[in-house]
Amino acid sequence: MSEQVHNRLAMVRAERKVSRQSLAEAVGAHYQTIGYIERGQYNPSLDLALKIAKFFGLPVEALFSLEPFRPLTDEVYGRNQQ
Repeated sequence: MSEQVHNRLAMVRAERKVSRQSLAEAVGAHYQTIGYIERGQYNPSLDLALKIAKFFGLPVEALFSLEPFRPLTDEVYGRNQQ
């Protein structure tokens, strides 16, 4: 059984104002597949993960990880900041 792939896809998509439909069309996937990936119900293939990263101009590891992502506030302000 494969590990869950964690992602920040929904956050990046919202930040860039990109719909699921337009992302799906750009990377050759179905819009429902994008939703499944965002909810952690489906792990993208390496090919699809690389296409999504290229679409956003980001390294694949900025969008996908085998470990849960730390909250952005921790990354920006430090773990113990309030």
